[in-house]
Amino acid sequence: MLPASVEIFDTTLRDGAQFEGISLTVEDKLRVAEQLDWLGVHWIEGGYPQANPKDEEFFRRAPLDLKLNTAQLVAFGSTRRPAGKVDVDPTLAALVGAGTSTVCIVGKSWDFHVTEALRTTLDEGVAMVGESVAFLKAEGLRVFFDAEHFFDGYKANPEFALRVLEAAMVNGADCLVLCDTNGGSLPHEVQRITSDIVTFVGSSAGVGIHTQNDSGCAVANAVAAVVGGATQVQGTVNGYGERTGNANLMTVVPDLTLKLGVATLPEGRLERLTIVSHRIAELVNLPPHSADPFVGSSAFAHKGGLHTSALGRAGGATYEHIDPAIVGNHTRVLVSDLGGRAGMSMKAAEFGLELDDRAAGALSEELKQLESEGWLFESADASLELRMRRAAGWEHDSFELEEYRVSSVHRSSSTDGDGVALVTTEASVSLRVGDEILSSVGEGNGPVNALDDAVRRALDGRFPSLARIHLTDFKVRVVDGGAATGAVVRVLIDSTDGERVWTTVGVDSNVIEASWQALIDSLQFGLLHAGG
Repeated sequence: MLPASVEIFDTTLRDGAQFEGISLTVEDKLRVAEQLDWLGVHWIEGGYPQANPKDEEFFRRAPLDLKLNTAQLVAFGSTRRPAGKVDVDPTLAALVGAGTSTVCIVGKSWDFHVTEALRTTLDEGVAMVGESVAFLKAEGLRVFFDAEHFFDGYKANPEFALRVLEAAMVNGADCLVLCDTNGGSLPHEVQRITSDIVTFVGSSAGVGIHTQNDSGCAVANAVAAVVGGATQVQGTVNGYGERTGNANLMTVVPDLTLKLGVATLPEGRLERLTIVSHRIAELVNLPPHSADPFVGSSAFAHKGGLHTSALGRAGGATYEHIDPAIVGNHTRVLVSDLGGRAGMSMKAAEFGLELDDRAAGALSEELKQLESEGWLFESADASLELRMRRAAGWEHDSFELEEYRVSSVHRSSSTDGDGVALVTTEASVSLRVGDEILSSVGEGNGPVNALDDAVRRALDGRFPSLARIHLTDFKVRVVDGGAATGAVVRVLIDSTDGERVWTTVGVDSNVIEASWQALIDSLQFGLLHAGG
């Protein structure tokens, strides 16, 4: 029953927005929709136009501010209320007024929810679905019906679940979407039940699938449903969604296309998968999941010496299930104490460097020793690249440290307007630039900020590109908690110049020294790649 193609229905703007930590403005929603259209999904569920002013504004602005070339916008709502009338129902009126040609409505298909949550009869539950679909079809709309809790409902009372689907189908629903709302079903159940429904529906309507990830099976369940004959797949970018999330379209899409040969996105769009995943992560202000299949930064990253050695001899096919370029990703070699000289040479090649066997072997041993002391280079490519360049004989022409000094003063007798004790931090640095020694003093709201300020003052415009480089994240971790406050700490600094982002590392028992190591690597890496 495997279909030749499926339609991709994205619900990031509605279901995905319920993920903890996501709060989208109308502008954010418009930008996310643009990315989804560029990726090539068929349907973009924009939200619930009656739920809040923000979604109302989104649908009002969409016709003017969105130029969709591939996707069609969908408004989401629910069936009429129990004992209500469709022609005066506010939700149905909002759907008609949303201005979209397609709407998706949700209705109960589990008898337990009808009698306990809606507090009505099963006959009324069926009527709510049928009348709502008929009303929307009479308004000239394409209607998708989301059968909420379908798999639980079908297992508990298949007769009622089928009555609900039949009510939607005979009244003209274009697609019947089977929802695993609680996310508790398993793939073998989903495939069997979907196959039953596809047979039951025949050619009267399409069958879709909507899965949640509460049992960790959302992607597998979506794929199983397609194997069972479903022709529409609902999900979200990066698996965002309520509780543990929805089916991750960044995984479902390549699984269907590359593993099963089922057409999903338009030709040439699959390679946009990784960049869209990362752009939308930035728009929703959440870090990308590095371990995500296909699109994660670790999806094609190799650390073990055996793996990297094989990669060097035979290429990615030895330990990669697809060519990462197909989904817009790339192979990465992680340098760590598990690697060897082959991995070191491959990593150097990523940076455009060439290390001979002797240099690669020496650097490999050096990094193994450093990692035993708490350094972590697999997460700090910028610091690693600088070390590799030095091992290859490179000498940078920016600046070197001669000396720094940092002092912080806490005065309990001096407070700000809120009564909080004032803490002032001052740093002095002496830097060598060529044959010159440059010195300056800086101030900041902490030692790292003060050191950064002092360096910039000392260099005093000698490297104009330095003005574009700034810190975006600062993380400190105790490497060995057994030493309590005397423990070695690892500092990771993320920086950007507005175009690229890089990470540097420093390790020391003195947190200021560890911070200095990471900070100075960050500035020198930025200057190197800015032509400084």
